[in-house]
Amino acid sequence: MYKIESHVVMTTTEDYIENYVDVPKFLGYCKKCDSYGKNWSCPEFNFDAEGVWEKYKYVYIIGTKVIFDKDVINSLEDIEIAKEQMQEALWKEKKVLMEKLWKLEEDYPGAISLAAGSCKLCKICQRKIDKHCIHPDKMRYSIESIGGDVGKTLSKLLGIELQWAKDGKLPEYYTLVSGLLTNKDDITIEI
Repeated sequence: MYKIESHVVMTTTEDYIENYVDVPKFLGYCKKCDSYGKNWSCPEFNFDAEGVWEKYKYVYIIGTKVIFDKDVINSLEDIEIAKEQMQEALWKEKKVLMEKLWKLEEDYPGAISLAAGSCKLCKICQRKIDKHCIHPDKMRYSIESIGGDVGKTLSKLLGIELQWAKDGKLPEYYTLVSGLLTNKDDITIEI
């Protein structure tokens, strides 16, 4: 049904902040999302988002392309059913990716991963019912939630253009963007 291609690049957080982070801009986008203030991995935060980047020297960016077979895309006549199937595949791959990122955190103490999109560990985030996160050991922020420009990151650092479903047609691929913040510049990431 689909195949995976992963691309990894490392840069300094100083460079990343200077060229790819704009907290006010992306906070504005977040405010338009249904998850804003309803998911512990999403703004509004009680901390300085840019400060998260500043705690580390390096950021490894991981772009995971989920490339759907052309005949699968062409055979899906109902766009809503197709989107559901694609979403299921993306969540499956996101879960696999997070497991690998949590393993990297174990292997490199002090490192922290950045999730591909908002947290989906629970069916209903406890934030919606004014309770504390029940998985603070696993919940991770996404690059965009702390001000990173995912589109620019993909195009400039990884040479990948974001694609979206439009005009009733599915894209050739979707891209999950995650990362690892660390003080080590010699990590080998195999995703």
